[in-house]
Amino acid sequence: MVLGMTLTAYTILHVLLSVIGIAAGLVVVGGLLAGNRLSIMTVIFLATTLATTLGGFLFPFNGFTPAIGVGIVSTIILLVTIAARYMYRLQGSWRWIYAGGAVLSLYLNSFVLVVQSFLKVPSLNVYAPTGSEPPFAITQGVLLVVFIVLGIFSVARFRPAIA
Repeated sequence: MVLGMTLTAYTILHVLLSVIGIAAGLVVVGGLLAGNRLSIMTVIFLATTLATTLGGFLFPFNGFTPAIGVGIVSTIILLVTIAARYMYRLQGSWRWIYAGGAVLSLYLNSFVLVVQSFLKVPSLNVYAPTGSEPPFAITQGVLLVVFIVLGIFSVARFRPAIA
């Protein structure tokens, strides 16, 4: 039981929040590239991504795992990104910190999606059952390159009008 739910129900909720966060994050990154704030989508993206990141810590585990490490890093990045957007209102260097943090947060959530997909989806798992095979590495490499490019362009192009 996690938060009064069966582990299966909690896992479904966790995955749903993650997928919503990724979908909203893709829209937000599109807004960054166009120089738009997209306030409502930003709230949805940051809230669901933070909820799924923090929620990951509630799954049963023994000791420190790579997933815990990613969760800690993701939490720190999300908190700084939220502060840049809402506390510091994108003033000065907080603009690029927000844009970079939003893209990095989306990348980490997408990274975990790929890891979990190769672990849990049988048609993918046959190609990378341990997560160390070339199809997994290639997929993660392509994802990383795409997000590096998105990050560079988002930071360069996100210059919203002063509210």
